[in-house]
Amino acid sequence: MRRRTAIAGLITLPFTIGSCGPFQPPRRLVIATGGVGGVYDKLGRSLAHWLRYHWGTSVEVRSTAASLENLRLIASGEAHIGFSSLDAAALAPAGMLPFPAPLPIASLMRLYDEYLQIVVGGATPVWMLSDFTGGTVSVGSANSGTELLATRLLEAAGLPEAAVKRVHLGVAESAEALRTGRINGFFFTSGLPAPAITELSQKMPIRILSTDDYLKALVDRHNNVYFKRSIPARMYGLYSETPTIGVPNILVVGGGLDTETAYRLTKMIFQLKPELMAAHGAARHVNERSAISTVPVPLHPGAVRYYREAKPMTTVEGPE
Repeated sequence: MRRRTAIAGLITLPFTIGSCGPFQPPRRLVIATGGVGGVYDKLGRSLAHWLRYHWGTSVEVRSTAASLENLRLIASGEAHIGFSSLDAAALAPAGMLPFPAPLPIASLMRLYDEYLQIVVGGATPVWMLSDFTGGTVSVGSANSGTELLATRLLEAAGLPEAAVKRVHLGVAESAEALRTGRINGFFFTSGLPAPAITELSQKMPIRILSTDDYLKALVDRHNNVYFKRSIPARMYGLYSETPTIGVPNILVVGGGLDTETAYRLTKMIFQLKPELMAAHGAARHVNERSAISTVPVPLHPGAVRYYREAKPMTTVEGPE
């Protein structure tokens, strides 16, 4: 059912986060992030630090292949909090491939938009996806959101697996493989800027391929989880703005997480926004107004409670 709330904005109380009332923080949490050199990793480590500080919880940060692996870890109970792109997470509640059955997951919030970045050397003759024919590209770590989008994009471009050799490397490994000439380019989806790509651009000139020509095909085949975005000029030393494809990401928990913990965790993340921004600027996009937009992944009832209390004049869907 729907319900409207009209409560004034949340007041940040950095010295009392999660400390009021009878709440007993969990003794241990595992946060599933992504590969080293990615935004998930930086934000996950920052969140872990503040959970230890404010809750006294033992927190393990697990570096992973990111989205698809994180969803499996959350559903199995091996991790409690995880990052995922929405295109990957959208498959989980319905049990769509690569998941053999529906996964019991829920979302705490939409975080920020990720940008597809197809990186090539500045002097390479590769200007479009078809130029990869006969070459080698990294499509991201196996079971990552990057791999999912890269596979869908190559399919939309009419490039079968026989046309392009695909290898699975994390972003840091991909950057090093491009620098040393072992691959012709690599895919990576993340917030901007991606630390590993920034570091690569300081070692060699790079370009980002434009991919917005394939947006309509992706939307037609995979619903409305993708949209047009642009990578600004001057980022990574680029000479001009580069049109690309965007996809939101969300923070995922197990559907069985207790309501009070989910509520307190959601509240804490908004209170910690300045600290998370210090870890990576992508956190500046986290806000209550857009955070509820996680369809088709349901919001956790604890998160719904937070938004009903903290979000003024906004319809929040969730269980009564």
